[in-house]
Amino acid sequence: MAKIGINIATGSLQQAEMIVGIDLGTTHSLVAIIHPESKQATALSEHDASTLVPSVVHFDPAGNAEVGEAAKAYLESDPANTIFSAKRLMGKSYNDLKAQAEYFTYKVIDDQSEALVKVQVGNRFYSPIELSSLVLKELKNRAEHILKTPVSKAVITVPAYFNDAQRQATRDAGKLAGLDVLRIINEPTAASLAYGIGVKKDQDQTVAVYDLGGGTFDVSILHINDGIFEVMSTHGDTYLGGDDMDRAILEYWQADQGLVWEDAAALGGLRLLAEAAKKALGMADTFSVNWQEKTLTITREAFEQAIQPLVDRTLASCAQALQDAGLKAEALDAVIMVGGSTRVPLVKKAVSAFFGKPVNDALNPDEVVALGAAIQADILAGNNKELLLLDITPLSLGIETMGGLMEVLVPRNAKIPSQAAKQYTTQKDGQSGIRISVYQGERDLVVHNRKLAEFNLTGIPGMPAGMPKVEISFMINADGILNVRAKELRSGVSQQIEVKPQYGLTDAEVEAMLMDSITHAKDDMATRALVEARTEGEQLLSVTENFIAKNHGLLTPQEMTDTAQALQNLQMALTMDNKDLIREKAEALNEITRPFAERAMDQAVGGALKGKAI
Repeated sequence: MAKIGINIATGSLQQAEMIVGIDLGTTHSLVAIIHPESKQATALSEHDASTLVPSVVHFDPAGNAEVGEAAKAYLESDPANTIFSAKRLMGKSYNDLKAQAEYFTYKVIDDQSEALVKVQVGNRFYSPIELSSLVLKELKNRAEHILKTPVSKAVITVPAYFNDAQRQATRDAGKLAGLDVLRIINEPTAASLAYGIGVKKDQDQTVAVYDLGGGTFDVSILHINDGIFEVMSTHGDTYLGGDDMDRAILEYWQADQGLVWEDAAALGGLRLLAEAAKKALGMADTFSVNWQEKTLTITREAFEQAIQPLVDRTLASCAQALQDAGLKAEALDAVIMVGGSTRVPLVKKAVSAFFGKPVNDALNPDEVVALGAAIQADILAGNNKELLLLDITPLSLGIETMGGLMEVLVPRNAKIPSQAAKQYTTQKDGQSGIRISVYQGERDLVVHNRKLAEFNLTGIPGMPAGMPKVEISFMINADGILNVRAKELRSGVSQQIEVKPQYGLTDAEVEAMLMDSITHAKDDMATRALVEARTEGEQLLSVTENFIAKNHGLLTPQEMTDTAQALQNLQMALTMDNKDLIREKAEALNEITRPFAERAMDQAVGGALKGKAI
């Protein structure tokens, strides 16, 4: 068994540890290290291959996964079984994604609820965590192959706007890939570190990080003081990037040169030509290519006119970010360029003009975030004494939820002082109390973690299930004392408990708990997925039965028969230890009930509006 030497106060590890920095991107991902000889941050690649791994997963009919370049080839030929941009799904419910449903060519399950999304491939169901873990596993294997040494620890980057659920999902994906995720850091923070900003303790700087990737754009304003990074504001568009520039070239060829294509395969080939044109126009004044006995040409001037509206949208975001931070452009010390699409000359020129200063673009914009993550990893390994390391929580803190699952509120390695809050609701009509059990540990089931405290929130007014809003907040002060508060927001009923310094564990005990969490990650995730599927399935049964009892007059005899059969199938599936079968039967019940649920809604709205002028 591998030994982890960890300093509880700082979270730093023994110097012998190889910790990698990972940029888990929407379109591409990569891994970087501090080179042992040159001491420089270096992105890993095999021989002359690219450092970038496409964030794409393809499943064959047997359910075997291929990741990266091999999977990318299936985006056009087998889109239903090829998952791209899984990062967009992390920590999201279907309701969050409704507006973008058309963007995905694979099946994202719509269960009309706030439950986290699932992706259906054949008769199997995958969470975004599982999909992202496959990309991370590929990066881990790649790093081990290049370095010829086991890799089990990582710093992973996320966008500054990621919320707690998305950050926790990223941690879980790392764990499932066999990685101990020492820190989740913001992408703009990593980019700043790569440029040496914030590496020295006495620096006080304000910077803008402009990040334009293949499919997403965001800009962040950071204040860096004494090694502490504060995100002052962030703004952007998660559906704007280099892909839109390629589309602008296609539209130009369509309008200017009568370009027509017959099918998806032809469109796929044309997209590659448009991408080649974009790259070529970075250096040349014109681009020309033959396609199906037709010559397609575009000048740099025409290209820049076509993409000007896209660039203007990014600058509008920059203006908003400055306004939100309460700053003028001249207050910034530096502007850092991140993402492959910032190579386009017009982008550099426009951003430099907007902020009134030259941009920092000396480092490879595709690699800069991963390089910064590697620098952060080096700091955690204890090799860089310059940067301030704040006290951290050695193990995750959370509460018990339905089915005995551990819901993390404060993740391991969170800085102290720290606070986090999440909202929950009741499971039964008229429920007047909730038991809050506080746990510490890294496993998915509370039974495998350490119980710290327990208390009851009572006096919740009688309401239907799902109506009460109970906010549970964790606050850890500078002395490491945890304060847990539960408050029902509609009525104001609250209760709190103080847990005195809760980390009374030896290094060896922390080490054992961490190793257990990595060793059992796959089993734990499978158990969690089964418990969640069962919980959602049971709730769906209850809701459907109640609905039919109240609205049976709306159903045709055939619908009654079909629904009864689907209910029975789901009930049977719930008795089995197969989460895919439960999800399949739940989805089948959803499909059957959707039409008459919509009829009931129409009738209710019609009744409410009766006699009212619109």
